[in-house]
Amino acid sequence: MDRQLKKKFWNKQRIFLTGGGGILVLLILWGFIFADKRSKLNVEKDKITISAVTKGTFDEYIVVTAVVHPLKTIRLDAIEGGYVANKFLEGGSMVKQGDSILRLENQRLSMEFVNRETEMYRLINELQNTRLRLKQDRFALEKTLSDLDYQVDQAKDIYERNDKLFKDKVVAEQEYLKTKRDYEKLVRQREIEVKSQDYQIKNSVTQIEQLEGTIARTQRNLQMMKDNLNNLVVRAPVDGQLSSINVEVGTSIQAGENIGQIDDMNGFKLRAEVDEHYISRVFTGLKANFEFNGKNHPMTISKVYPEVKNGRFEVDMNFVTAAPEGIRRGQSSPIRLELGKSSEAVLLPAGGFFSDTGGNWVYVVDNSGKRAVKRNISLGRKNPVYFEVLEGLQPGDQVITSSYENFGDKEVLEF
Repeated sequence: MDRQLKKKFWNKQRIFLTGGGGILVLLILWGFIFADKRSKLNVEKDKITISAVTKGTFDEYIVVTAVVHPLKTIRLDAIEGGYVANKFLEGGSMVKQGDSILRLENQRLSMEFVNRETEMYRLINELQNTRLRLKQDRFALEKTLSDLDYQVDQAKDIYERNDKLFKDKVVAEQEYLKTKRDYEKLVRQREIEVKSQDYQIKNSVTQIEQLEGTIARTQRNLQMMKDNLNNLVVRAPVDGQLSSINVEVGTSIQAGENIGQIDDMNGFKLRAEVDEHYISRVFTGLKANFEFNGKNHPMTISKVYPEVKNGRFEVDMNFVTAAPEGIRRGQSSPIRLELGKSSEAVLLPAGGFFSDTGGNWVYVVDNSGKRAVKRNISLGRKNPVYFEVLEGLQPGDQVITSSYENFGDKEVLEF
């Protein structure tokens, strides 16, 4: 008789299903616990720039645009005012020292000169008349004294003769006294006449000295006015190029007004605008480099202008040796301005990423080359080509250096 067999619970089918389910649960748990939860973004690799981090020499410099200027520029200012009657030269002309550039007319100044000249001639005539009067007074004094001396001598003879006769009691006392008084009167009269004439002569001499002083001052003033009239013709003070002349015939010009400038063509300098961020690091003597026609020309800063306009200040730079041939006034060129000494550093090429991250983090390509992961870094100095890496990167790392504008806040970029 057949015996019924008891059916087993763990048959092959149930074992397979249970094992498969367990494995599936384990896979789900593993994916939940260990899976990469970082935000990701797919990007096209050919639309980004990947640069290698290297180790090398870091040169701290900035590049500024400089404009060629003459080594020396002389301003032409009107010494006297007036209106432009003639214009002899135009801007751009080469001039020699003393060349006439333009002529001004000033009727008021001309009239004052004529009046002052007339006054001087009047004073000269007055001086001549005073000298003539002094000579005439001296001749009159000599004639008067001569007459008085003659009368004194006559009165003296009569007095001395009557004095003897009076002692001999030949003449009366009254006659004697009369001759004595006549003699003494003439003596006093002569003394008074001498004093009067001396006073008149001294007064005339004083008048002459005063007139001579007035004439000398008038002549000096007249010479100054004559010089001012000569200054109505504007002349070139030095040899050079008349780079600008800002007036036309008929223009009215005030005294001291600028009418143009002359450039000394014996040398050139470069003037550049520098961002105010570097104002504490730029000083006279700082080195610069000017490249022209494939050659480098060393320069030094000769002057720093302290005034800041629109966030920038100006510097002048002179050539260490002679200026290169061929440069022209107004020509602009990039200048490499050295800010510090060269040093060894880890270098990251500059790029658009800095404006998006401020240099605090970058995307670094991993070893597979299929993704780039965000990494915090620290950057130091910067030049137009490289950043100095302080922390977070090593030579050989591959970094995305193009703009991160379209990546948002994703942590991983997949190519």
